[in-house]
Amino acid sequence: MHVKKGDTVKVISGKDKGKTGVVLTAIPKKDRVIVEGINIIKKHTKPNQANPQGGIVSQEAAIHVSNVMLLDPKSGEPTRVGYKIEDGKKVRVAKKSGEKFNN
Repeated sequence: MHVKKGDTVKVISGKDKGKTGVVLTAIPKKDRVIVEGINIIKKHTKPNQANPQGGIVSQEAAIHVSNVMLLDPKSGEPTRVGYKIEDGKKVRVAKKSGEKFNN
């Protein structure tokens, strides 16, 4: 999967197209990610310890990883991801600038 937790991504399709956010959770088994402030849904909850009142809660839902692109660390534009081997480790690099991603 080309994105990890903590990456800044741009949504390239769907109802939130054009928005950017930080990846909160990556779910590799299902090829999905949860991005901060993207794909907000309303969930009806029963009263519980955390929320004694219950009611309707807004939260982020998972979106498919193919609908997001990493932002280039140099220019801030969406870019595809390539991989290079440096010092025996696999490193992610931006296709546009060749810059390494910080994770």
